[in-house]
Amino acid sequence: MLDVGRIAHSHGLRGEVMVVLTSNRTERVSPGSVLHAGDRVLTVVSSRPHKSGHIVVFEEVGSREQADALRGLVLRAEPIEDPDELWVHELIGATVVDQTGLERGTVVRVLDNPASDILELDSGALVPVRFITEVDPNERVVVDVPEGLFDLERS
Repeated sequence: MLDVGRIAHSHGLRGEVMVVLTSNRTERVSPGSVLHAGDRVLTVVSSRPHKSGHIVVFEEVGSREQADALRGLVLRAEPIEDPDELWVHELIGATVVDQTGLERGTVVRVLDNPASDILELDSGALVPVRFITEVDPNERVVVDVPEGLFDLERS
C-alpha cells in the first residue's frame, strides 16, 4: 500500500474531514474510493476541493467526535495500475544505470522538488527524474544524464 495523504483535521459538525493529498491523483478521494487509516478502512462518500486539500465525507464517520479521532492519520491505498505513470514505489531499490551502461547506485528515496523530482542514490548522487529513459520497475532505471553529473558526487 502507498501513502496517499493524511487527515489534517475535522471540518464542521457532521464528521467531515480535511484531507491533504500527498498524491497527485485526486481520484484517491473520489466517491467509492477505499482508503486505509491505521487499522481502519474508510470509504469515500463525497469530496470537494477546499484550500490546500479536500473536504471528505467517509461512510464510516458520522460525527465531529469520530472525525476528530482521525486527526493526523496517514491515508494509504493500493497502487493505481497505469502503465504510462512512473511511481515512486517502483523506483526505490532499483539500480540506476547511465547511458554508457555503468551502474551508478541504488535509489534510496525520491525527493520532491518543484522543478523535477530527484532520485537520491546510495552513492550520494542526485539525479533529476526527467533524465530517466527506461524503467524496469523495482529492478533497474536507465538515465541519460549530461556529462559531468556524476562527477559532482566525488567533490
